[in-house]
Amino acid sequence: MDPATETQPTPAPHRALRAVEDAQALDGPATGLSRLLRGPAESTIGGLVRGRWLGHPLHPLAVTVPVGAWLCSAAFDLIPGQQETARRLVAAGLLATPPAVLLGLADYAELDTRQRRVGLVHAAGNAAATALFGASYLARTRGRTARGKLLGALGLAAASAAGALGGHLAYAQGAGVFRWQQPGADPAELAGEDPTAPRNPA
Repeated sequence: MDPATETQPTPAPHRALRAVEDAQALDGPATGLSRLLRGPAESTIGGLVRGRWLGHPLHPLAVTVPVGAWLCSAAFDLIPGQQETARRLVAAGLLATPPAVLLGLADYAELDTRQRRVGLVHAAGNAAATALFGASYLARTRGRTARGKLLGALGLAAASAAGALGGHLAYAQGAGVFRWQQPGADPAELAGEDPTAPRNPA
């Protein structure tokens, strides 16, 4: 058999992400949340928050701050004598979370059915991560450093899973792609001759 034509098995992460896309049980809460957010998202302020002035969503930029702070906190947890630095980084991530959440919610109203399913689980994963890092901060503040480190590691794991869903939403499902491009632009210039083809095939 020609190796080029041999069917390759679908990697497990792909199957897991696709399962979230296919989860029709999420449609009730996902649609309800979209309806709730649609009005604010379509307002003038909503357009600013969503990044219309920049030409693409702002949420992917905002999430780098809390995630970066939490990654750095995990790194400092490995260095003896740097527990206070790690605690402050956890706090910095928590302080940067509300703006990232606001920007993500502003984008949610524009998603289609399958994207909303992924977006809902993405949001739930980030909520879990935030709760874990909040508990980690409290434990660290009360001197329970080992517990704080464990909760932080769990929070980072939750944030990583949520981040994988966010990446799938943006890159595999194309959420927010070409949303504010100039009307009349040549599709071939925007997405190639075949917009459905992978931009960077492996």
